[in-house]
Amino acid sequence: MPEPYDVITMGRIGVDLYPLRTGVPLAQVDTFGKFLGGSATNVAVAAARLGRRTAVITRTGQDAFGDYVHQALGEFGVDDRWVTPVAAYPTPVTFCEIFPPDDFPLYFYRQPKAPDLEIHTRELDLDAIRETRMFWMTGTGLCEEPSRSATLAALAHRDQPDQSGVTVFDLDWRPMFWADPAEARPYYTQALAHATVAVGNLDECEVATGEREPYAAARALLAAGVELAVVKQGPKGVLAVHRDGTQAEVPPVPVEVVNGLGAGDAFGGALCHGLLSGWELERVMRYANAAGAIVAARLACSSAMPYAAEVDQVLAGGPVPPSPVPVPVPPSEAPSAPSGSPASPGAVS
Repeated sequence: MPEPYDVITMGRIGVDLYPLRTGVPLAQVDTFGKFLGGSATNVAVAAARLGRRTAVITRTGQDAFGDYVHQALGEFGVDDRWVTPVAAYPTPVTFCEIFPPDDFPLYFYRQPKAPDLEIHTRELDLDAIRETRMFWMTGTGLCEEPSRSATLAALAHRDQPDQSGVTVFDLDWRPMFWADPAEARPYYTQALAHATVAVGNLDECEVATGEREPYAAARALLAAGVELAVVKQGPKGVLAVHRDGTQAEVPPVPVEVVNGLGAGDAFGGALCHGLLSGWELERVMRYANAAGAIVAARLACSSAMPYAAEVDQVLAGGPVPPSPVPVPVPPSEAPSAPSGSPASPGAVS
């Protein structure tokens, strides 16, 4: 039997087209960079950068951008065997505007329907999902059928008495993906009952539990069934509460923010790495915060995910390593990011 994966993620994939001019409206941008995108995909990339064997379950269009996605996954070392084409729908494209330090509007092009919402239960490799050391799914996967049923089926298949792996529910709240956002909570409740870890920012926790105060939200997530609740508080850092009473609340790493959109996915990949390493809770949170800060100081998302040596450098008090993608200087009239702006691990692409 093949060796189980360290991490399998399930959810969004697409192409990010990010402006190569910061601090200006999208209407004035004339040059874009093309990057692999989608939250679940970025988490798989982030964990792979830290040495983990990863794969992603998702779908693309049967088009040139779909070809690009497979190429990029291979370059990042993420197994693409469960990334399959859908002839009826195009590969999603996402644009953003970049106004550091804390304004990054996103524009999703996922109509008439995103292929990653066409994941069917019958197509899942349930044995691989059950055997992986960590399974990561997202709230977006619950917004439409057949992805909703497939996601819940994968969770139920892992939730067995002899299951020793970790199941992470990334709350990943995107109201524009739901026909009626009020319908979300029952599906979030179903997913939480099968998960061992829940991760979300304050808005996402409120959708899932009705609670927005960090400690109340963490307690509500634990009551819903998880063993570990991770509440991302943006500039106030991150709170983690375990069912056994262990807690950790750590501040963000101060950085000059360039683009906060990938910080949450870097945080997620580093969270996977730390939990799989068996580290104590505060160390995991500090490591994940540092990974998120590095990406917040860079332009892109997937290609900006840090290597272990880079995270170690930041944790040791060193500077954030240079971005692998050149960051243009903002126009003089654009708002600039103040030195020491805390990176928000609550922002995700």
